[in-house]
Amino acid sequence: MESRQTSNASANRLQFLVGEERGLRDVISEAEVLPLLRGAVRAGAFAAALADAEGKVLWSHAAPDAGEQGGSAGLRGPAILLEGEPVGSVLVKGEQGREEFLKGIAVMLTAAVNLLVGSNLKRMLTTEIHTTVVNQSYEELLETNRKLAASEARYRELAESLEIKVEERTAELKKALARLLQQEKLASVGQLAAGIAHEINNPMGFVTSNIHTMQKYLARFVEMLQFSRDLVAGAPGEAERERFAGKWRQLKLDMVLADVDELVSQSLGGAERVKKIVADLKGFSHIDDLGETVADLNAELDRTLAVLVHEIPPGAEIVREYGTLPGFSCRAGELCQVFLNIIVNACQARNAGLRIVIRTELSGDAIVIAFTDNGPGIPQEFLPRVFEPFFTTRPVGQGMGMGLAVVYDVVTAHGGTVEAGNSPEGGASFVVRLPLSSA
Repeated sequence: MESRQTSNASANRLQFLVGEERGLRDVISEAEVLPLLRGAVRAGAFAAALADAEGKVLWSHAAPDAGEQGGSAGLRGPAILLEGEPVGSVLVKGEQGREEFLKGIAVMLTAAVNLLVGSNLKRMLTTEIHTTVVNQSYEELLETNRKLAASEARYRELAESLEIKVEERTAELKKALARLLQQEKLASVGQLAAGIAHEINNPMGFVTSNIHTMQKYLARFVEMLQFSRDLVAGAPGEAERERFAGKWRQLKLDMVLADVDELVSQSLGGAERVKKIVADLKGFSHIDDLGETVADLNAELDRTLAVLVHEIPPGAEIVREYGTLPGFSCRAGELCQVFLNIIVNACQARNAGLRIVIRTELSGDAIVIAFTDNGPGIPQEFLPRVFEPFFTTRPVGQGMGMGLAVVYDVVTAHGGTVEAGNSPEGGASFVVRLPLSSA
C-alpha cells in the first residue's frame, strides 16, 4: 500500500512537471530578451517590445531619440508559441512608410524568441525531471521509468512541432530578407537617379545659356543687315562707308563672329555629354538585357564609375589596372550593383585624398577583381561580420547594412567568392573571384 502511494505521488509530480501551465516569464528572462530588442533598435526601429498573450508589455527597449522622431508606425509580429499555444507577441515601432522593413524585423524577432522559448523549455524539462529522479527512492524510480517513457514520447512530439515551426519561420525570414534586398536596390536606383539628374543639369545649364547668348548675337546680325540694306538703298559714298564701319564697331561684330563657333562647339559638347551620361546609365542598369549575357567586366566597371561621378569625392584618384579578360556569362546588372556597392563603401570611408585602385586579371580559370582604398580600413573585430545583413558601423538612419550583404549574395549566386580584408599599406580591400567554369 505504501509503495502504491509513493508511486501515485511520483506520478502526480511528473504530471505537474510536464503539463504545468507556463507563461513567457516562466520560460525566458529579461537578460535573454533585451539583447534581441536592442538589436532591433540598432537595425533601424524606433522601439521594440515583447508582450504576453493579453497584450501586457513584459520587456521593451527604445532608441534614445525615439520621442523626437516624426511620424511613426507600429505593428505586431506573429504569435510566440509555447508547446503549440500562443503566449505572446513582438511589437515593433518605426518610421512611417517602412512597414515592410518593420515587418521583417518583427518576423525575425519572433523567430528568435520562439527558438529561445523552445530551447529553454527543453532545458527546464530535462533539469526538473533530473532533479525529481535524483530525489526519489528506488521504488519510485520504477514508476518514474514508465512515466519517463511517456514524457519522452511527448518530448519528441514537441521537438517535431518545434522543427516545423522553425522551418515555417525560416521561410518567412527568407521572404522578408528578399523584400529588404529589393528595397535596398530601389534605394540605390533612386540615389543614382538623383545624381544623374544633377549631372544632366550641369551641361544643360551652359547649353541653355549659350543659346540665349547666340539669340542676342543674332539680333545684332539682323539689326546690322537692316542697317546695311538701308545704307545701300541710298547713294553710296565715303560718308556711308564710314557710317557702316562705325555701326560694325558699335555692335562689336568682330567679337561676335569670333565667339559664335566656340558657343556652337560648347553647345554640341554639352549635348554629347548628356547623351553619354544617359547611355552610361542605361548600360549600367542593363534594362534591355533579359537573363544572362556575355559581358566585358572591364567595360562594366567603367560604366559603374561613370554613373558614380556624383558620389566620388572631389580630387579623388581612381586607378584602373585592368588586365585582359574573356567574356563572362552573367547577369551583368547584378554585377554592376556589386561594383557600385563596393566603390560607394570606399567613397564613404574617406573624403579628402581618396585613392581607389581597381585591378582585374585572369587567374587560372577565374576572373579576379580587386578593390583597394586608402581609407581607415576595417577593424579586425568587424571583419567576420561585414557581409552580415543589417550589420553597419554607420549611425542609425544612415544605412541599413545591406550593401555588402547584396555583394555577397550576388557573387555567390554566380558561383564566386568575395573576401574582405585590409591592405598592407592601410585601407580596406575586397577581392571578388568569379570562376569561368560556373559561368
